[in-house]
Amino acid sequence: MTAKIEIPSALTKFAGGNGTVEVTGNNVRDAINNLVGEYSGLKEHLFDEQGRIRSFVNIYLNDEDIRYSDNLETVVKEGDVIQIVPSIAGGR
Repeated sequence: MTAKIEIPSALTKFAGGNGTVEVTGNNVRDAINNLVGEYSGLKEHLFDEQGRIRSFVNIYLNDEDIRYSDNLETVVKEGDVIQIVPSIAGGR
């Protein structure tokens, strides 16, 4: 299936300046892997050394947090939108 991945502005420089990229994949894992296959500079920002999504990176499929469905195995349908949202911490 073809889906759009929305890249946060802080990472667009690692995605050829693109804020949105079309990818294929049957699930979120496939789509993200295809994204980093095309834009390898994103890999270190999205994945830790064990190949897991970094703890401060949140992924949404059509505005729904994938942690509350099947996580990276969440099925992607034609025209879905995947959003990569880094956590923002603040403080003094």
